[in-house]
Amino acid sequence: MEPLSGRKSLTDEVHDRLVDALCSGALPPGTPLRQEALAEELNVSRQPVLQALGLLRRDGLVEPMGRRGYRVAPVDADLVRHVYDLREAFDGLAARLAAQSNAPDRESALRAAITQGNHALSSGDTAELVAADVAFHQTIYRLSGNPLLPEASAAVWLQIRRVMHADLQTGSSRDPIWTEHEAIADAICAGDGDRAQMLAIEHTHNAKHRLISNMKDTDHHTN
Repeated sequence: MEPLSGRKSLTDEVHDRLVDALCSGALPPGTPLRQEALAEELNVSRQPVLQALGLLRRDGLVEPMGRRGYRVAPVDADLVRHVYDLREAFDGLAARLAAQSNAPDRESALRAAITQGNHALSSGDTAELVAADVAFHQTIYRLSGNPLLPEASAAVWLQIRRVMHADLQTGSSRDPIWTEHEAIADAICAGDGDRAQMLAIEHTHNAKHRLISNMKDTDHHTN
């Protein structure tokens, strides 16, 4: 990780830098996080590191190791189940509201998000794929017209980013995800709230079961 720029509060900068490292897999599950080492690497004092680690613990991204500091929290089937159960509710509601909204840029914003996803598919870059996936769903949240949705789901989406990155790095199939995204976008653009909600929930349900199945396969091959 590079030294910080000083444009935000130090705690926010440390937090954001650690979130990026956690969600990209640069700090994989189980990695010990030592305050002194992080402070030296980021060229800050221990105080903002300690505060940032407290925020990450609140969001379930790190867990305490007694007196030895923290470590990156595991990504396992239970986490996927819990996170994606919440995601079903958020995504279904957002899709229904977006279909019912009169946002003037609804279709153009969704088509732009789909185009971004197709570019990411062509590149095959995991970070681009995760960023495009998150951008697609955040576009729907914005189009829902409910300003509380992004904030209420923020901690859930941090975990989703971690899970997505870990899954895509295993070579999991990527094309069906964007086929499903396109169907959701079509329903929203058609103003069909019932179908948009159904497809969004189905998409999240499929993702949950695929992720858990992939984890079981990985565990089987490593044992």
